[in-house]
Amino acid sequence: MLNHITIMGRLTRDPELRRTGNGTAVASFCLAVDRDFSPKDGGERETDFIDCVAWRQNGEFVSKYFAKGRMAVVDGRLQIRKWQDKDGNNRYSAEVIAEHVYFGDSKKDASDDSGFIPPVQPDANDYALLDDDDAQLPF
Repeated sequence: MLNHITIMGRLTRDPELRRTGNGTAVASFCLAVDRDFSPKDGGERETDFIDCVAWRQNGEFVSKYFAKGRMAVVDGRLQIRKWQDKDGNNRYSAEVIAEHVYFGDSKKDASDDSGFIPPVQPDANDYALLDDDDAQLPF
């Protein structure tokens, strides 16, 4: 059997880090994931809001380095939980159990709304001339 999912989107809120009774870290967060296609009527792309859960070191990593608006790539498995509401009705919730979480943008990109990253132009003063003696080089 195969249960593997990879999604990429922006966090809709800051991750919430909690601890279980025995101290295991668990972070909950939600990703806004745009669909790859636009509706036929020319309307806007639809967005899915997908709940994610990261355990242990992954949870601590997410809560420390990710915040609302950051782009994240989550690799994991889909899990459907069955629970009962206060009226005793059976309910189901789908969530991604994150096995790996990666940055989908750079920290600079996350703070810059334009999305433009200017090219880096080297300055002539950034370089130093080497002596002609290649014997000092380690290769």
